[in-house]
Amino acid sequence: MQFFNLHTHKFTNQPDVLELVNQYPWEFDGTIPFYSIGIHPWFIVEERLESDFEILESKLQEPSCRAIGECGLDKRIEVPLELQQLVFEKQLLLAQKYQKPVVIHCVAAFQELIEIIKKLYITVPILIHGFSKSEQLAKQLLDNGFYISFGKYLLLNPELELVFKNMPNDRFFLETDTVEEGIEAVYGLAANYKKMTIEEMQKQVNKNFLEVFKIEL
Repeated sequence: MQFFNLHTHKFTNQPDVLELVNQYPWEFDGTIPFYSIGIHPWFIVEERLESDFEILESKLQEPSCRAIGECGLDKRIEVPLELQQLVFEKQLLLAQKYQKPVVIHCVAAFQELIEIIKKLYITVPILIHGFSKSEQLAKQLLDNGFYISFGKYLLLNPELELVFKNMPNDRFFLETDTVEEGIEAVYGLAANYKKMTIEEMQKQVNKNFLEVFKIEL
């Protein structure tokens, strides 16, 4: 594989791209060969939680499932934060049980996120997807052991250039999420910002991938 896409909602099945496709328990697609699965805070339905968690735990035991997520906290939605936290914490404990990395969705709740990870003594890799915030927040997340993934907002917001430039090379990933551009475009911009060739960027992401997912690209 030449490119790794940490987070996408669309399986494109390109021979040179390995995609960690985001899946939800209630609409699981068994034909996708490499995926994460989680309960997103936007889509918490209390009446469905028991069955969602049953499916989630069963899929975590399959080799194609490489991570939990996206899951997390979002203060800008109507789902009560207390309920979000309960669902999130249960998923973190499953990640710890099955030793799977966690792909995080977090909006306006980074302090709560850090506190929960510490409180539960979570030691599996935690990956913040779709980062769009300040260098100060990035540093705080890095200091707490998180990995940070860039994609949509890196393409859309030139102000993220400095944040990305200052990222340690062993702590970032690249993704497309919901944008139409392919992962190659994200790699191209990221390589430009880091003053790397595409090949050097590929080698760095592959190294980070091996560290987190424990398999070679």
